[in-house]
Amino acid sequence: MIPEKLTLQGLYSYKEPQTIDFSSLTAAGLFGIFGAVGSGKSSLLEAILLALYGSTERLSDKGEKNSMINLQSESLLIGFEFRAGKNNQNRFLARYRVKRNPKNFDEIRTAEHHFYRYDEGEWVPIQEKAEAILGMKKEHFKQTVIIPQGKFREFIDLTPGPRASMMKELFGLERFDLSAKTGMLFKKSKEEMIKLETRLEALETFSPEKLVEAEKEAKTLEQLVREKENAFDKSARHLQEMDRYREKHRELTQSRKTWEVLEEKRPEIEKKKQELTNFLRAKTYLFPVWEKISEEALALEEATVGTINCTRFKERYKTEIETLQQQETELKNKVNQRPQREAKIRDLQKVLEIQGLNQQLRTLRETLNSLKPRLEASQLKFLSEQEALEKMEQEAESLEIADGHQELAALQQESKEWRTLLAQKKSLQARLETLQTEAKEIAREIDATQALQPAAHAGMDEWMDAQKEAIKVLEQKKDELIAKKALQSHAHALKEGEACPLCGSREHPSPLSASPAGDQALTRVQESLQNSLEELEHTRVLARKLLLLTTNQEHQGEQVARTQQELEQVQAHLDQLLQNLAAKGIQGAEGLEVQREQLEERLRQQAARLTNLRELRKQKDRLGKEIEEDQNQFREVEQRQFGLRSRLKAKEEEISDRDFVRSYLNTSSGIIQETIEKVQQDILETAQLWDGKQKVLRDTQSKAATNLANLHNFEQKKEACQRKLESLKVEYAQLLQEYGFSDNEELTALYTSKLDTEKTDQQIREYEQNCSVVASRIAELEKIEEVVDFQQEAYDRLSSTHAEAKDALDRLKNQLTLLSQSLSEIREKLSLKAELSQSADKLQTRLTYLKELDQLFKGSGFVKYLSRIYLQELCNTANLRFSKLTKNSLSLEIDDAKYILGYRPPQWRQKTFVKNPFRGTNLPGLPLSGFGTGRKNQIPEPGRPEFFLPGRRLWCA
Repeated sequence: MIPEKLTLQGLYSYKEPQTIDFSSLTAAGLFGIFGAVGSGKSSLLEAILLALYGSTERLSDKGEKNSMINLQSESLLIGFEFRAGKNNQNRFLARYRVKRNPKNFDEIRTAEHHFYRYDEGEWVPIQEKAEAILGMKKEHFKQTVIIPQGKFREFIDLTPGPRASMMKELFGLERFDLSAKTGMLFKKSKEEMIKLETRLEALETFSPEKLVEAEKEAKTLEQLVREKENAFDKSARHLQEMDRYREKHRELTQSRKTWEVLEEKRPEIEKKKQELTNFLRAKTYLFPVWEKISEEALALEEATVGTINCTRFKERYKTEIETLQQQETELKNKVNQRPQREAKIRDLQKVLEIQGLNQQLRTLRETLNSLKPRLEASQLKFLSEQEALEKMEQEAESLEIADGHQELAALQQESKEWRTLLAQKKSLQARLETLQTEAKEIAREIDATQALQPAAHAGMDEWMDAQKEAIKVLEQKKDELIAKKALQSHAHALKEGEACPLCGSREHPSPLSASPAGDQALTRVQESLQNSLEELEHTRVLARKLLLLTTNQEHQGEQVARTQQELEQVQAHLDQLLQNLAAKGIQGAEGLEVQREQLEERLRQQAARLTNLRELRKQKDRLGKEIEEDQNQFREVEQRQFGLRSRLKAKEEEISDRDFVRSYLNTSSGIIQETIEKVQQDILETAQLWDGKQKVLRDTQSKAATNLANLHNFEQKKEACQRKLESLKVEYAQLLQEYGFSDNEELTALYTSKLDTEKTDQQIREYEQNCSVVASRIAELEKIEEVVDFQQEAYDRLSSTHAEAKDALDRLKNQLTLLSQSLSEIREKLSLKAELSQSADKLQTRLTYLKELDQLFKGSGFVKYLSRIYLQELCNTANLRFSKLTKNSLSLEIDDAKYILGYRPPQWRQKTFVKNPFRGTNLPGLPLSGFGTGRKNQIPEPGRPEFFLPGRRLWCA
């Protein structure tokens, strides 16, 4: 991971937004963060932890986040941009945001924690969290990338087991943890071996000797099958020949039966032949003439009926035409009077218009009489309100207050500021009391925790070092007892004069013997070691608790100081505000409120007068508009009255028949309108009746002419039909005599018959063809003696013998098939047996190898070995930077027991004991790298500290 940018606001002492650009800092490869105690160095690292994992070292995952947010901030916001992934090529953004509850200052709402990836110029939300992006848990991140204050000692004290677990996750060494996989493969291979052995046991009955015996038996059976097949083929040929004769004999018998049936049907066929002949003669020669005679008789009847009907309609049409002509003449005379009647209608309409104009004139006169007194009253009221408005405007000018609203706004702002400062002062005083109470509680907890520390030790670190030393002594004693017990287990194998399997010596002066006291001593040492480890863990818990309390005490002191400073600032603002009020002649907050209320009352009175003045002006304007509207309406009514009089005179001059109109002048308009509508309706109805009567007359005349033409045609058609009918009757009588038909009923039955000539002719031909075919086949079959002399009993005997031979041959073939299948099975089983034996040999070899690998990978030993190699390479890489910092005078080295040893100056070149200031124990020094200078076996100079760079980057608070 490479950091790029950190933005934070509202975290601890960072009230305002702050941005740190790591791009310029990491360009040099190494940078430091410096500052006084409490300046916020650790807050930067905690901000990174909070942005990535949602919690910090000071607070647990479910801890109280109230103390993290700045007391003068309503929210906490952190944004951390960094690179990660393969070769750190992907950019990510971790954003953490949490807010206070506006109704409860001490309540913190649920945090918003999101991650984004930079893709094509924008930040895209993703579901992955920090563990998936960075590839490490929070605990390992704090041990390798960011080491919190007070946690460096825990990091260097990691035992090989936790160290291997951490390296396994950081570098993906779980792929080398093959113990479980090897055990699984060994178990699987063992199961496969058992299966192979079980299958081989099942194949023990199959042998090469059994295969040879089965092959000999198969050859003998094949020879016998071939002999039986030859005899069966000869019998089958004879049976096939007899089958052919039997079929022909059956055919001869069936043909004779068929001939008998055909002879029985012969009289019926002869009758059909005669019927068909007579039907064809009648249909071909007589039926067309008979059909024409029927058609001409029908046409003669139709012409006769048509002549009678046309004669009857001729007289009726003549009477109707005379009546219609008389009615049409009467309607025509009435239609010619239409212009005179329409002129009288127009005069009556003029009378209606004159009556309407007179009514409008009367209405206008009434309107003028009502408008004139109202207009005079409105003008008097307008003059009175104008005088009252001028008087009120003079009074308002005398009572106006200059800059009243600005002065009131200033007083309201000062009053609000006074109330706000008082509320802030009260809140800060309450918060200060709470913080002081909490600080006393933290101090009591620190005293109680320090009281648990033994008086013999100056501090927690010295107490833990003493416990670790005691644990080391117990571990050494435990190892000695375990080694001694292991040697005791080989004592029974020692024989005088023979080499020891462990050391090779042939002399055994004092061999160890097993005793219960040794087992009891080992048990006691293990129990003591377990108790010591539990005490050490308890001490570590106390140390972490003391560190947390001390940090909280420092933070609480900072908050108390900031709160006191804020309280002083608020009191200073209050004093300054009182001085400003005194300069204006206002005595304190009460005087400010009194003056503000007096000014508000005067401004309300002024506003009320101005409102009344505006209302009076609006009323005056409305009255002026009403007067103007009445005057306009009065003038408009006069103009309309003059126009109506002019139109009335014009209408009177347009009347054509004054004598006719004079009797209607005093008649009501309803009666006049009803008279006009009746006359108009009569004119329209008369015109429509005349048109309809003319149309009926024309249609009747047309029908009469058509009837005369039809009468003439029917008479001519009647004469022609009579002549043609006589001629056809003569021709029909000659045909009857020619073809010998004398019975008319027989002919009528033939004419109306629905005989299917084609079907009947087809039946006759099929009958004659069948007779010919059957007679020919009978003659052909009677020429074959074997067919005529065929005996069914002889055929049945031959068929039975052939079936028995077939059954015997099938049994032999089935026996041969079973034997062949047995041979194939034996061959397959022998082949499978050879393959399984070969697989068993390979699997046995694999089991041997897997057993050796299981011993190698047992207990994650191989992973621990690889983790130490990876850690050594990591230490060598860190030494490249460490050498630059120390000018090639210091280096780092890994210890198999606890992780890291100290450094050595260049003067020492031999193995020696080095004091490890982190653990307080003496350990044998190991050769250390000289950063390419060739210097080894260096020891530290007195008083110089040790350094440790656990990763590619180290950020120290």
